[in-house]
Formats: sequence, C-alpha cells, structure tokens
Amino acid sequence: MGRGARAAAAQSGGGRASGPRSRGAGSSPAPKAQPDEAVPAHEDPVGTGKEDTGPPGPSPRKSWLARHFSLLLRRDRQAQKAGQLFSGLLALNLVFLGGAFICSMIFNNVAVTLGDVWILLAVLKALSLLWLIYYAMGTARRPHAVLYRDPHAGPIWVRGSLALFGSCTICLNAFRMGYDVSHSHCKSDVELIFPAMEMVFMGVQTWVLWKHCKDCVQVQTNFTRCGLMLTLATNLLLWVLAVTNDSMHREIEAELNALLEKFSGKETNTCLCLNATVCEVFRKGYLMLYPFSTEHCLICCAVLFVMWKNVGRRLPAHSGAHPNRPHFRLHGAIFGPLLGLLALVAGVCVFVLFQIEASGPEIARQYFTLYYAFYVATLPTMSLACLAGTAIHGLEERELDTVKNPTRSLDVVLLMGAALGQMGIAYFSIVAIVATHPQELLNQLILAYSLLLILQHITQNLFIIEGLHRRPLWEPVPEEVVGKLEAELHRRGSLMELGQDLRRASRAYIHSYSHLNWKRRMLKEISLFLILCNITLWMMPAFGIHPEFENGLEKDFYGYRTWFTIVNFGLPLGVFYRMHSVGGLVEVYLGA
Repeated sequence: MGRGARAAAAQSGGGRASGPRSRGAGSSPAPKAQPDEAVPAHEDPVGTGKEDTGPPGPSPRKSWLARHFSLLLRRDRQAQKAGQLFSGLLALNLVFLGGAFICSMIFNNVAVTLGDVWILLAVLKALSLLWLIYYAMGTARRPHAVLYRDPHAGPIWVRGSLALFGSCTICLNAFRMGYDVSHSHCKSDVELIFPAMEMVFMGVQTWVLWKHCKDCVQVQTNFTRCGLMLTLATNLLLWVLAVTNDSMHREIEAELNALLEKFSGKETNTCLCLNATVCEVFRKGYLMLYPFSTEHCLICCAVLFVMWKNVGRRLPAHSGAHPNRPHFRLHGAIFGPLLGLLALVAGVCVFVLFQIEASGPEIARQYFTLYYAFYVATLPTMSLACLAGTAIHGLEERELDTVKNPTRSLDVVLLMGAALGQMGIAYFSIVAIVATHPQELLNQLILAYSLLLILQHITQNLFIIEGLHRRPLWEPVPEEVVGKLEAELHRRGSLMELGQDLRRASRAYIHSYSHLNWKRRMLKEISLFLILCNITLWMMPAFGIHPEFENGLEKDFYGYRTWFTIVNFGLPLGVFYRMHSVGGLVEVYLGA
C-alpha cells in the first residue's frame, strides 16, 4: 500500500529526478553514472564535502578577462625586473671601466694620464647631459608619463642640499678655471674645457633632479632606467676621481713652496702665478669648496637611485601627502633646544677661532687642542641622549611599523653606509696614535675623539632607526584595519552600531595621545638636541679647514697620498651622514 503510493507520487511528479529517486528507494545499489554526467559543472571538484543540490551555476574558473589581466600583470613584472637588471649591469660595467682608468692613472701615470680619465668622464658627462635634457623636455612631458609622484622621495632638506652643494660645485669649477687662466702662460687651453663642461653638467643635473626627483615615470621605462643608471655611474666616477686625485692640491703646495724658495733667493722652475693676490683667492676658494663637489656627487647618486626605483611604480590613491601630518613645532620643549643652542654657539666660536688661525702659515698646537676638546665634550653627551631615547622607544606603546617601505629602507641603508666614512677615519687615527706617541696631550685628545665618534655613530643610528620604525601618530589608518572594519560591518549589519564603536575608539585614542606624556616629551627634547648638535658637527667639516689632514700625525704615519685618499673618502661621507641624520631626526620628532 505504501509502496504503491510512493510510486504514484513519483509518476505524478514527473521530470528527470523521478528516475533516480525511485531507484534510490529500493535496496539495490544505484547504477554507475553516465560518462557525460560523471563530473557535473556545478559539482565541487576539490572534495570539500559540500553538496550542490541546486541547478548548475556558473563555472568557478576565472573568466578570460581575469586570466588575461593576471597574465599581463605577470609579464609587466617580468619586464620591470629585466629592465632593472639590464640598467644595473650597464651602470656596473661603466663604474668598473672608469675605476680601471682611475686605478691605472694612480699606479701607472705614464701609460694612463689624468687627461685620459678626463676624456672618458667628458664622454660620460656629454651622454648624461643629453639624456637629462631629453628626459626633462621629452619623456616627462609625454601624455600619462608621470601619473604618480612619490611623496617620500626628495624631501626639502635633500633638495635644499642638492641646490646648495650644486651651486658650490659650480663655484669650485669657476675658481679652478680662474686658477688655470692665471697660469695660462704655462698651461694648455684644453684644460679649461673640462671645468667648463662640468659646470654645465652640474647645473643642468641639479635643475632636473630638483624638478623631477619625485617622478614615477610610466612611459619609456627601460630607456629611462638606463639613462638614470648612466648618470648615476657618471656621478659615482666623479666622486671616485675627486677622492683619489690630489694633483691640484700637490700643485698648490708646490707653488707655495716655490714662492718661499724664490723669496729666499733660490731659483725654481715651478709654474708660478702672474698675480699673487688673485691666485691666493682662487686657491682659498678651491680648497674650501673642494668637499662640496664630492658631497654633491653623493647626493645626486642617492636621488638618482630613488628615481630609478620609482620608474614604473604605481602608487595607491591614498599615498599622497598626509593631510594630518603635523607641522614642525616645539610643543613646549625647553631643555633640548637650550642645550642644542649652547652646543651650536660653542661650536661656532671654536670654528671661527680655528679658521682665523688656519689663515696663517701654520696652525698653533693649542687650537688643535681646543678643536678636539670641543668634540670630546659634545660627543659623549650626544651618545647618552641617544641611549636614553632608545630606552624610551622600548617603553613606548606605539606599534612597530612592519609595512614594507622602500624609502625608509633606503634611508636606513644610507644612514649605515654614510656612518662608515668618519668611523673609517677614526679607526685609522686610532692605529696611527697607538703605534706612535699616545702619551702626548693632543694625541690623547685625538684618541678619545676617535673612540667617542665611533660610539656616537652607533648609538645615534640605533635611536634614529628605532624611531623610523615606529608608527607615527599622524599616520592614517592602515588598509588591514579598514578591511577588518568592513568585515565587521558586514557581520553586524548595522552602520550605526559600527559608527558608535569608531567614535568610542577615536575618543580613547585622542585621550591617550592628545597631550604630551613624559615619554613623548623626552623624545622630542632629545630629537631637538640632537638636531642642533648634528647641524653644528655638519657645519665644522663642511665649511672649514680639516684638522684630520692638517694636524700632520696621520699624514706622517700613512704618507701624503694614502692619507689624502682616506680623508677625502671619509669626510664627504661624514658630512652627508650629519645632514642625513638631521632629516631622520626630524622624522623621529614629528612621529613622536
């Protein structure tokens, strides 16, 4: 009776489903499925255990448009990697070629002369100059060429130092041309071409980098990468030549010695200047501005590398300048600025006294003592401030910023790399002092200065890097937090409820950070003190005669050429380190 009713219901239901259901009602096993029904389109192919009893839905495979778009993205990334690799290899080969020329000039100046190196650099400068003009007039003006601009690239202190050192480099070459013109009776006119060409190259490069340092170029990407690497290699070779070439310094020293011999009645065949007063101005200007040329090359290399990394980069829509970024204000900080101003005034007084004494024929020993004593008093104070700031960073409630940031990574690399300059000079000085006369007062001061300088670099790097990796208070809400809030909105289904939670969280956040607690106040005091101290220590080697070379201790120990190379390698890096530290400390101050 029941079986008949079920059969009647099955016949009255009709459709294809009646057959399987009527067969499944019996005790016999179900027959095997037909081949065309083995794997239906709507069946779960992964075997997750979920049954699909509804009508056949759309295919889970990606559409043709999605697959084609992902393939294009993959090919775009591969092309970008290939372009970066090729342009990097181009720069590497150019640097090796120029380095081989410079090393050959140093070790065998008969086969390869300074004129040969100048000719190679003149060719590279001409090619770089043509590309810079083409980029500014052609590539950057194409439609959709610069859709994005990196807000972190080219901050105002980098562009300001670029313009300052670029102007000083142009003045340096003008002094060099004036010096050569005053010796025109014993020099060829060809030597005037190279300083004039370098003036044009540095002027155009400074203008282009000032205007386009934030560009994220989207057209002619491979050609742009190669042009940037060509210009970077040219600046790097100019820096290497400026570090190792002491021909101009030897020529000036030989002329001064020849003048002394002439006044003493001895004959000399050295090429002398026609007007002694004018030549003295050119000599002083050249020697004072010489570190600016090497410093300008280093800054240009850093800016060009950032532009090279930004070629083809697409930034998200919210990555512009932060509207909530605070302005640089003191926020009631008192002790840090006062101590920093005290160090600045003392440094200016020591600097002026040393410069006045250095204008004479020989620097008295007590001025070297005064110069190094200032450093011995300032450096340990800065080290203690950095250690205190690092400890306060460890006590903060702010989260670490673990999001990948290429600009911050480059800042850290530049900070660590530039610190090697003065640290290298300090280690060479330690070896020279310990191996000669460590018991003298001046040598003991230089030894203490070298040890304290190494310690201060290490502690300051720790403080700045730790501060850069803390999430600033003015930073917008990260995308992950926004995604969680949206998921919470879908889960609750109530916009009003989520808005109340956001208002409560905002009130709690403002209540926690609207006032300066003692940790934030201490960080701001320490940052301001270190900013003023680094400005003082940047000013003294950048604008003055360098005691590391003038005291004679290391020069006698290592020899003129070796110590000249060491000092010219380390001092520009040291000046760049102080300037870069000021920028990092400003970021730490604003982030606190």
